[in-house]
Amino acid sequence: MAIQIRTPVTLDIIEHLKVGDQLEISGTIYNGRDAALPLLVKAIKENRLSSIPVNLEGGIIFHSAVSIAGIGPTTSNKVEIEESIPMLSEAGVRIHIGKGGISAETAKSLLKFHSIFAVTPPISALLTQRIISKKVVAFPDEGIEAIHELKVENFPVIVAVCGGQSIYER
Repeated sequence: MAIQIRTPVTLDIIEHLKVGDQLEISGTIYNGRDAALPLLVKAIKENRLSSIPVNLEGGIIFHSAVSIAGIGPTTSNKVEIEESIPMLSEAGVRIHIGKGGISAETAKSLLKFHSIFAVTPPISALLTQRIISKKVVAFPDEGIEAIHELKVENFPVIVAVCGGQSIYER
């Protein structure tokens, strides 16, 4: 049975998760991928995050683009995406959702900042059905790769890296 999680995600929730847990997420998540996530990190580094309408504390970032065809995860170990994970975790993001493995160094940063990495199967039709609403909130010039605010209900994911353990190292 899947663990129901509602955003914002608390540290207490993260501390009780383990690799292999199946989650269903409801609430607000943000998407981003190799074009927009580095811009979000740059805004954090330049102390401009407050000018962007996102709340990263207890937040969730889904490594994806949003298009008319729907949404689906993109590979999380792309340099631009994976390099954003430590800074976004430090800024309060608790769950990063994508596909594929991540480096041991990135996994250590997740542990350090009390965050996790979860994967969702590439099932765009199902994930698209779980979106209640969507709107562009940052970097609209990036088109489908802009940062979107997604309201979701029962969005399925599996914990892949948590507590220093990785599903990819079994």
